[in-house]
Amino acid sequence: MTQEELDALMSGDIDLDEAYEETELSSTDVKNEEDTVSEEEPYNETDPEKYRVSALHSWPPPPPTDENKMVHQLDDVTKESEEKASEIFDLIEGISNDLGKGEKQVKSVKTVIQSNIELFETLSVKFPHVEAFKAQLSKNQDISLTMDEILEMLQNGGDTIMNVMDIMQYQDIHRQKIERVINVMRALSTYMNHLFSGKIDDSKRVASAVHLPGDSGNDDVVSSDDIEALLASFGKK
Repeated sequence: MTQEELDALMSGDIDLDEAYEETELSSTDVKNEEDTVSEEEPYNETDPEKYRVSALHSWPPPPPTDENKMVHQLDDVTKESEEKASEIFDLIEGISNDLGKGEKQVKSVKTVIQSNIELFETLSVKFPHVEAFKAQLSKNQDISLTMDEILEMLQNGGDTIMNVMDIMQYQDIHRQKIERVINVMRALSTYMNHLFSGKIDDSKRVASAVHLPGDSGNDDVVSSDDIEALLASFGKK
């Protein structure tokens, strides 16, 4: 408490009850802040639920969950890519069929237009003074050229679809490459299991010592002198 607060208290200008309430509120605020900080759990890289793969950290290694198992992930890639490629092929096939139907329809319309052109050519020769025949002849000739352009675009679209289907064949090659990697990894896993296998079952093995002489940073290691002293104490009993 400052000298000014002390003087005010002695003179009776400060209400003790009010000051006590303010002190309690400030203490409560501090306590709430401490509780909030303590509730925040530190980031634990060894927790499988919180682990995040990062190229900047070499340790600890990722936990062996389904999201991190390499062969498991590669199997998912090959399966999902094959399913999506099949869906893409179905869509491309539907587009190709629509383009084929469009070509047939354009050719049918062009046949009708060509017959109209022949008709109006005959009428224009027999009735050269009728301007309507000449006008219709010109319109049908223009439409015929437009239909040729549409037919060419549809045919080019069909050729492009065929090229896309050829390119999509590489997806199958990529799948085979991934499967070859999977087989090599599985063969290595089997080899390592056989390489480190032993005749004694793990459950029958003697447990390894936690601390050994020479370990750095361990104060719990019992020295040779301590062991000799312990044995000597047994002999005195």
